[in-house]
Amino acid sequence: MRKRHDAHLLEAPHTATRTAPTRLWRGLALMLAGGGLLALSSWVFGPEGLKVEQVAKTWRLEIEVERRTLETGSGWCDELPEGAQLLSRRLLDSDPSGQRSGALEHCHYRALQWRTSYLALRQGQAPEAPQWPRPDLRPGDPERQGLGEERLGKRQSFYELQLRASDGRQWSCRQSLEDWQTRPEKARYRVQVDRYGVANCASLPPLRLPARGR
Repeated sequence: MRKRHDAHLLEAPHTATRTAPTRLWRGLALMLAGGGLLALSSWVFGPEGLKVEQVAKTWRLEIEVERRTLETGSGWCDELPEGAQLLSRRLLDSDPSGQRSGALEHCHYRALQWRTSYLALRQGQAPEAPQWPRPDLRPGDPERQGLGEERLGKRQSFYELQLRASDGRQWSCRQSLEDWQTRPEKARYRVQVDRYGVANCASLPPLRLPARGR
């Protein structure tokens, strides 16, 4: 009995030494995994972002100018544009697309349409205030239902911050009009730039607005 008991006492320390390396390796694996994620994040974005200088605040305002033109087209005779001039019609036994049933009339016509003629553009930078372009619009021919008349169409506005790094790289970050107006003309920031050289404009620090008195 004593020999068995002594043998058990001798085996216990040996068993404990087997579990210690396993725990050690698991701990090292977790540490390496965490360090790898940190290294990857630092490699992609950098630990604090890249220092950039805001060198300008630019704006660009665009308006599509449309012109009234006379064009030919075709369609179902019961769906012609208002004021269309009928050129020809033919009777079809069925609708090739299968959307209608029965005999149908298909027409060729001529009608006045509004089409984009050119883009009126105006651009500048702060402190100049943004101003919409004012193109000279041509009047139409009153004897030909206003043919050739021009009108203002779709509008688009672009408000951007021009950023530059010390190595010469440059980026443009689009802003809302309110944010663009609130930011100073010149400033320094830190922005995240990935390994492909693309700046993350969403990483620009938020505006620090002055506290309002009660």
